[in-house]
Formats: sequence, structure tokens, C-alpha cells
Amino acid sequence: MKLSRRRFLAISAACTATGLRAAARPHRWHGRALGAEAQIILHGPNDLAQAALAAAHDRIRAVEAEFTLYDPASSLSRLNTQGRLDPLPQLWAPLLDVVDLAHRVTGGLFDPTVQPLWAGLAGKAPLPSTSVIGWDRVRRDPLGLQIGQALTFNGIAQGYATDLVTKELEERGFDRTLVNIGEYCGRGQDWKIGISDPDHGLVGYRTLQTGALATTSPGALLFSGGQSHVLNPRSPDQSAPWSTVTIEAETATLADALSTALVHADLALIKAVKAQLPMLRQVTVIDQKGDLSTI
Repeated sequence: MKLSRRRFLAISAACTATGLRAAARPHRWHGRALGAEAQIILHGPNDLAQAALAAAHDRIRAVEAEFTLYDPASSLSRLNTQGRLDPLPQLWAPLLDVVDLAHRVTGGLFDPTVQPLWAGLAGKAPLPSTSVIGWDRVRRDPLGLQIGQALTFNGIAQGYATDLVTKELEERGFDRTLVNIGEYCGRGQDWKIGISDPDHGLVGYRTLQTGALATTSPGALLFSGGQSHVLNPRSPDQSAPWSTVTIEAETATLADALSTALVHADLALIKAVKAQLPMLRQVTVIDQKGDLSTI
């Protein structure tokens, strides 16, 4: 049975750890953020934990206010409607830096300008000309789009929110945390994370202590015609060589972007990307037959 979500990281044992301190009981928050199921686990005194969770919730809402496509008042929606965003909101610059990096190292496979193609395949607009696709066509100072262009950060915003929440908790003194906003970032203990594939089920585990994990499965969410929501900006052939790609990296922002892009990459490009980026720790790929490889 196919699952309905695009990403499939699942906590198999949220408190599987070595040397847990009984005095620091876990506090949990569950909800939805940026279209994904979200969860935060942290250890610490109750009063401090509740204040930290409230601040984390505020961080999530701040990211949604900037980057969601579901709110016409968000900064991203206004950019797509007006073609320009000036001045650039504070949260945008760090995200755009990672977009630039991911676009460059993947040879253009990570590209937020696929939004018009997504809208066309979803039946929300006519299929666009290929001339509107291309991150290199986006103006940066001030941020502006070419006629017909529109952006989506669905392949990176969840990871960015995960990192921002993790940083917020660290600044408040919490050193044993697991943040899941579609992607995972762990600190301070051995968090055991299961990796699942929509066709082949649970395929393995990763132990995350200080780092981030993101997974993309093209077959997890499909348009009505059977086309995956994870789009290849470089080719009209949208078939992907991988059923699932999982990235372990220093940040969830980078892991999110690369897992989105590399589902359309061949093995040679994946190895080249890993060789260029020391902050990219491990790539796990599952092919269409269910065979798993770790790079």
C-alpha cells in the first residue's frame, strides 16, 4: 500500500539513547507546520520547556509567514504575484544562500522556479514555457522574477524551519532535542530514526546525535495523472531513478534541498555532490527494486 506523504522519516524509538538522565523527563509538542506533521522533543525543567516550546512555535509561524504558498499574504505569495520583493525579509538571505549552493552542486536539479510547472501538472494553470524555469534567471538585488516565473520552497522550507527551531532551543540552553518539521535535527543523544519507502516499507535505521536527516520519495505523493510532485527542472521526463533518497548532513536545510534534488540524479552526480560538500555526511538511496546503497 502506498503512503500519502512525500517524506517518510519516522521516529522508531524517540528515546532510544545511551545514558538517559531520569531527572530530565522529555517534553513533547505535536502539530502541523508547512504542510507536514511536526514534533519537538526536549529535556529540561517544565517551566523552561513550556516557554521554549512556545518560542519554537513562534519560529515555525514566522517561517510559514514568509514561505508558505497557502497564504496569499505570505512574502513568497506576494513575490509570485508581484514579481518583486524589496526589501528582502530577514529570514530570506540564509535560505537563498543554501538554494544557490544546492542549485550549483546539483547542476540545476534543485530549482525553486519549478512552481509554474507544478501548477500546470496540478491542473491549476496552463503548462508553462521552459523559458520560465531556471534559478539563474531570478534577479537577486533586489529579489525579482522574470515574467511568468514563480517560486516554491517546498523542497527546502521544512528543513529551514527545523534548523531555526533547533537553534532557538539551543540558545535557550536545551542540549537534548529532536526537532521534526518534515525533516529531522537531533542534538545531545542517540536518536534512532527509521527510514521508510512508500513501496518497500521500512528499509533501515540511522542514529542521529548531532546532525540532520531528510528523506524524499517521489512516489509518495502523486498528481492525479500519476506524476510525482517532486519535479525534475532539467527534463520533460519526470521518471526518477530512485524510489527514496535520504541525506544526512550538518543542517536540515541542506539535507532537505539535496534529498529533493538527488532523486533525479544518477550515481555519478550523487558521488560528485558528496565529494564537494564536507557537511554532507551520508547519502542513502533506494532504487525502484528496493535495493539500498549507502554513499
